[in-house]
Amino acid sequence: MNIDSIKNGIVIDHITAGRGMELYRLLSLEELDCTVALIKNVASRKMGKKDIIKIDAAIDLSMDILGYVDQNVTVNIIRGGEIVEKKSIGLPERLTNVIYCKNPRCITTTEQELAHVFRLTDPQKRIYRCLYCESKAKGIGE
Repeated sequence: MNIDSIKNGIVIDHITAGRGMELYRLLSLEELDCTVALIKNVASRKMGKKDIIKIDAAIDLSMDILGYVDQNVTVNIIRGGEIVEKKSIGLPERLTNVIYCKNPRCITTTEQELAHVFRLTDPQKRIYRCLYCESKAKGIGE
C-alpha cells in the first residue's frame, strides 16, 4: 500500500490500534475539505500495531480529544515536507463537550445550553466524572 507523504499538514501517530476511527469521528475529520488518510493496523516495532491519521492541511486539533481517546499519541506538524514540531499528548484534566453526561437527573439534561464538563478524578483508571452531578463517564470502548 502506498500513502503519499504530505507537504503541509498534520500526522497523528502512535494511535493504539483500533482507536483511529474513534479519533476520526470525534475530531470531525469527515467535514474537512482536504485529503485525510486513516491507516489502520500498521506494523510498529514499539507497539506491535498502531493506527495513523494523516491530514493534508494545517488545522487546529483538539488536544483534549486526542488525550482522552489515547494519551500516548504523537502529533507531528509538517511544513515543507519536514517535521517541524512533535507534540506528545497526555490525559486532559478537564473535558468540555467531548463526552456527555448520561444521568437523566443531571442539570445538563434540562439546561441544554450548559456545557458538559468532566474532570479527571482517577488518572490511573482514566475515570472522568461530571462536574455537576459526579456521574462517571463511560470510557472509550465501554
